[in-house]
Amino acid sequence: MAEYKLSVTTGGMRHAGTLDNIFIILFGTEGQSERTRLDNSGIDFKSGTASSILSYVTIKKTQQISSHLFAFNPLGGLHFTFFCAQTRTYSLKCSFSLGKLLLLKVEKDSFLHLLDDRWYCCKVEVMTPEGEEIAFPCFRWISSGEEVELRGGKALKVFEEEHPLLIDHRNKELKLRKSLYQWAVGDKKLPRHIHFTDISELPAEVQLSELRSDEIHHSKRKMNTELMFKGLAGSCKEWKSIEDLEKVFKSRKTSMSEYVSKHWKEDDFFGYQFLNGTNPNAIKRCSKLPPNFPVTEEMVKPCLPNGLTLKDEMEKGNIFLCDQRIMEGIPTRVKDGNPLHMTAGLCLFYMNPEGKLMPLAIQLNQKASAENPIFLPTDPEKDWLLAKLFFKSADLLECEVVHHLLITHFLSEVFAVATLRCFPTIHPLHKLLIPHFRFTLHINIMGREALLGPDGALCASSFGLEGLMELMGRGLSETTYSALCLPENITARGLDSIPNFYYRDDALKLWDVIESFVSSVVKDHYPSDDDVFKDTELQEWIDEIFTQGFLENKQSGVPASFHTVEEVVKFVTMVIFTVSVQHAAVNNGQFDFHSWIPNGSLQLQKPPPTFKGQSRMNTFLQALPNVGDSVKFAAMFWMLSDKYTDMVPLGAFPEERFSEPHLKQMIKDFQAELSYLSEEISLRNSKLQVPYAYLNPKQIENSVAV
Repeated sequence: MAEYKLSVTTGGMRHAGTLDNIFIILFGTEGQSERTRLDNSGIDFKSGTASSILSYVTIKKTQQISSHLFAFNPLGGLHFTFFCAQTRTYSLKCSFSLGKLLLLKVEKDSFLHLLDDRWYCCKVEVMTPEGEEIAFPCFRWISSGEEVELRGGKALKVFEEEHPLLIDHRNKELKLRKSLYQWAVGDKKLPRHIHFTDISELPAEVQLSELRSDEIHHSKRKMNTELMFKGLAGSCKEWKSIEDLEKVFKSRKTSMSEYVSKHWKEDDFFGYQFLNGTNPNAIKRCSKLPPNFPVTEEMVKPCLPNGLTLKDEMEKGNIFLCDQRIMEGIPTRVKDGNPLHMTAGLCLFYMNPEGKLMPLAIQLNQKASAENPIFLPTDPEKDWLLAKLFFKSADLLECEVVHHLLITHFLSEVFAVATLRCFPTIHPLHKLLIPHFRFTLHINIMGREALLGPDGALCASSFGLEGLMELMGRGLSETTYSALCLPENITARGLDSIPNFYYRDDALKLWDVIESFVSSVVKDHYPSDDDVFKDTELQEWIDEIFTQGFLENKQSGVPASFHTVEEVVKFVTMVIFTVSVQHAAVNNGQFDFHSWIPNGSLQLQKPPPTFKGQSRMNTFLQALPNVGDSVKFAAMFWMLSDKYTDMVPLGAFPEERFSEPHLKQMIKDFQAELSYLSEEISLRNSKLQVPYAYLNPKQIENSVAV
């Protein structure tokens, strides 16, 4: 008689347990076991949680806990929720040894034929009669009548499979996944997306947790109640004074949003935002003025230190340009019979001797003309303030549509769908990447409706849906692989040495930490370039991304196939960086910077000034959206940058998919590096008047999950 000892772990999230009957069948090289019900005294599969507050450093000390998650805690450190008392042991006896274990099948039958009582199975660990311990990771919901086959042991590439049963299982799994996760075409100029149109259609394994869903709904209710109580929601009234804007979301104020409301008029803060605001992707070093931006020495002389010229400062590398040409010619929508407005301007910046990036000149349209003046800091105050409003508004719209929605959300969806379709769960890159796509499909389906649907917040912008799609299409056509790889991006824009660029400093360090981790994992599984060439699943993965995500645009520089191990390391690093770090950079500060509408608005009701000396504060207020649209945008920023209890930060891997000790050590080393960086950033921020905390690892979610 051969006895197999099973340890079965149930997830600790709400409703993870079940009263249903759970059956197990083991498959080995010498045969299979009988279908065995797992039944001990009491309730077998129940969940329970406990929690405490730990510092980020202690993450690496908690890896032995079978299932856990981390969440940002505003009081400091991380909120560490661990799932306890979820593992129960069972005995499965066979009349003979099954040989080397290959597969484990889990089946669930309804208890007394009641309604389906889903069960979240973390993993099943099996101790064989020969003393070998094998972990079969699951980490998914299982419904009644469903049969789930689990692979155990180390990660394997397709050409490493030997046993016919495992080869057949691998092929069947991929066939099933490709039927379950299909590509759909929306706008032909945009990346393809998942074919599901409603979150109710999503498989349980990619749905939001009940906790996250409940917290999102709670935030919406709280927000809507406040707006309704104040009479702001849906109001068509115009703003009468700047002070009236302070009434919006008083309960949600942050130290940064308060700072913005006090300093938004200041030129140095205007410049600061192009380095450390939500769109650090826009400026580049300027060594020669564009011919359509005729800024003269005389214009900027009052803003430069005595004796310095624009030409000299360009040669020194102290002049920078933001060019919004991507927005040019996109028609705006009509609201209440009147066209809305959005410009495509140019702004020249100067890095002064104090290390502050100061705006020198703003032109609000691409074509220079008498009716398109160049606005200067020496102009009347209201003219300059209005020019900054129009320029900042265009920057905000470009950031939301291109750098946030397209680059992080929609490309992340491409990476996620390709991973789900092309890699079986036993593939090393599935194990490495799947944690970085947690909730992404669910969030994007919700986002397409909430942002781009008939009542979508972004559709209330000046462009409307048609203009947004045009801008996004232009953004994709201009997106290059080099621009997605941060070190190359920073160098190409000439921003390697610009001071006080905290986004760059933190993001480059994070890129290096991620790259080091990815390199160690990838090279462990791909010792040679020949391994890359032979992995047909890997080649299919990158081909689907190139085809479905970048629409076969060879000019983008995105690879359509891999030839070397280093190419794989670079691309996987870019993927993880994009879905975690870059998303945090453009997402987490939205409420801080943009809930204060005068700092930049997604909608402008009045045309830009064509002459100087005619602007008043009333002119500024009339350009802003009405009260209802203003709070609609602020509410969007609230929801998009909210914090959630089950947030999993970069470097935390609640689901232990790698069983090999040396790979677990790589993860611990990765976490240690992130911990050191977190401490370094916190120390720096303690010395800054305006801290930059968005890329502190403990505030970076592991995936696009909001």
